[in-house]
Amino acid sequence: MTGKSNRIFNIVFAAMIAALYVALTFVSSAFGLASGVIQVRLSEVLTVLPYFTPAAIPGLAIGCLLSNWLTGCSLPDIIFGTVATLIGAVGTYLLRKFKWMAPVPPIVANMLIVPWVLRLSYGVPDSIPYMMATVGTGEVISCGMLGMALLIALKPVSGTLFHNDAMK
Repeated sequence: MTGKSNRIFNIVFAAMIAALYVALTFVSSAFGLASGVIQVRLSEVLTVLPYFTPAAIPGLAIGCLLSNWLTGCSLPDIIFGTVATLIGAVGTYLLRKFKWMAPVPPIVANMLIVPWVLRLSYGVPDSIPYMMATVGTGEVISCGMLGMALLIALKPVSGTLFHNDAMK
């Protein structure tokens, strides 16, 4: 791909990831799992995508921002939830040489940031360690288990799908 067409591809790819993140968050929200002390966002499955392409980083961040805004989260949740997703996405990209580490940055970022958002923005009275455990467990399910399943499923077609020969 030429430089210009590669930039266009990355913009479109990021937009598709953002849209998919929003759609999957709405599915989780329909089951009451998109926010709160106990949450398993299906959209967090996508946090392994920076393993394949840096275009996933803005896609995930924008998707999280839009999801939090559209589902009625507080302003601090919109901001700091997006920051947690951005940190996780960048971390996954930086650890891309270590496949099994791909879900770790989003798990850790959300486990450390989201409980404080729940406490300070929503006044949730549960202890921070308890919320770290519950949010962390949800992240392990969505990023660790389902995300790794997605990564393994996409790995054989990654060169074609992501236009990236480095992952072969």
